[in-house]
Amino acid sequence: MKILLIYPEFPTTFWSFKHALGFISKKASEPPLGLLTIAPMLPPLWEKKLIDLNVNHLRNKDIQWADMVFVGGMSIQKKSFKSIVKRCNELGVKVVAGGPMVTENHEEFKGIDHFILNEAELTLAPFLEDLEKGCPEKLYSTSEFAELKETPLPDWSLLKPSHYASMDLQYSRGCPFNCEFCSITTLFGHKPRVKETPQFIEELDSLRSGGWHGPVFIVDDNFIGNKKEIKATMLPALISWQKKHKYPFTFTTEVSINLADDDELMELMSQAGFTSCFVGIESPEEESLAECGKVQNRNRDMLKSVKKMQRMGFTISGGFIVGFDNDPQDIFEKQARFIRKSGIATAMVGLLNAPHGTPLFRRLQSENRILESFSGNNTDGSLNFIPRMNTEKLLEGYKNLIRTIYSPREYFERIKVFLSEYHIPDVPVGKHPFYGLRALMKVTLRIGLFQRRGKRYFWKLLAYTIWNHPQKIRMALTMAVYGFHFRKIAEAI
Repeated sequence: MKILLIYPEFPTTFWSFKHALGFISKKASEPPLGLLTIAPMLPPLWEKKLIDLNVNHLRNKDIQWADMVFVGGMSIQKKSFKSIVKRCNELGVKVVAGGPMVTENHEEFKGIDHFILNEAELTLAPFLEDLEKGCPEKLYSTSEFAELKETPLPDWSLLKPSHYASMDLQYSRGCPFNCEFCSITTLFGHKPRVKETPQFIEELDSLRSGGWHGPVFIVDDNFIGNKKEIKATMLPALISWQKKHKYPFTFTTEVSINLADDDELMELMSQAGFTSCFVGIESPEEESLAECGKVQNRNRDMLKSVKKMQRMGFTISGGFIVGFDNDPQDIFEKQARFIRKSGIATAMVGLLNAPHGTPLFRRLQSENRILESFSGNNTDGSLNFIPRMNTEKLLEGYKNLIRTIYSPREYFERIKVFLSEYHIPDVPVGKHPFYGLRALMKVTLRIGLFQRRGKRYFWKLLAYTIWNHPQKIRMALTMAVYGFHFRKIAEAI
């Protein structure tokens, strides 16, 4: 059996970093970890190939080579996903689909021969058994959650790591919180499940032995969901592994803001080589946080929490949302003020949307407020529900907010705020991909000389950093590159 695994293309979005990748001669930000994990679950005698449309083109002869195509992805990849399915249908090749997008709403997708929903550790094996018997069903799903000790090592041999800016690994699934707009608990449950520590260390070994040195994104939706386990077992083992191998990796992950409440945990993460965290801040408005069930963000000084994490050596990226029912008319100014004071350079501000299957979707559906326009991209200016705030006012306020925070003056000033708080970790973490001489020359030329707007703010940042924080110059230049990408996205919005 010949199997072609296809990963749909990401549109140019906030998180694609497409406008930044050219500085480091990379084709995509991250590899398709899901398909790389699915591949070793298939029979070992089957021939397997992977095509990531963010890296390679898909030719008809690639599809015709296969007996079956496996495709998966997220809602933001829907357009590319449907195009892949259409081509397979036209060429007469069977399609097997899985992943979060089709799990959330498989009825939307036509032309699929077999749906493997939920977690493949539980639903793929029954399909393969039925396929061998010659009687595969249309749909395989489960309400149970898998034990992650059953998850195999990703098959890194299917891709060329040099095409990517970062590699991905997963340690846990699930989140103890229940934010109304989030689909994580629907997909993966409230109880965070973790891999066994030796299993995760084996994944690190496999990645290192494949020649990778550099950034690794731990893709967990809340890495600190099971604090007890990571503090007692996982992080001490990771620190030991990093020291043994002279810190080949730096780690990025997603955490809840209560990380700032645990000094011991932050210190362990720093010692393990974690240098950056994404935090869902959402809103400085207390009533909006209450509305969406963001209990971990309530009744705290979030600015203080952010700055504490920065001082512990973490670059904080933040998620922000406008469009809550309880948002006041001046929410846009409040968001801009918080972002400015926080020094969060990578501030993803999106419009509230209601993914299918979330508590928010069900509530808005019961109120007859759902619109059939979900793009999966909350930064493209689209809404899939009727907001309480006047729609035109919301959209115009959102666009003005984006234009404000990513104007050259605002953005480069925000980097200065960050640099004044940020403490460089005391561990010998590996180099960032933007640290090479060639990349630094590109930054200076494209942003400092050839950029259409904001060149003087770049040089002001450079002068400020050299004078006040010379040891942080590479961090400042890296953030300048991110800003180049974010301004392109802001212009599109």
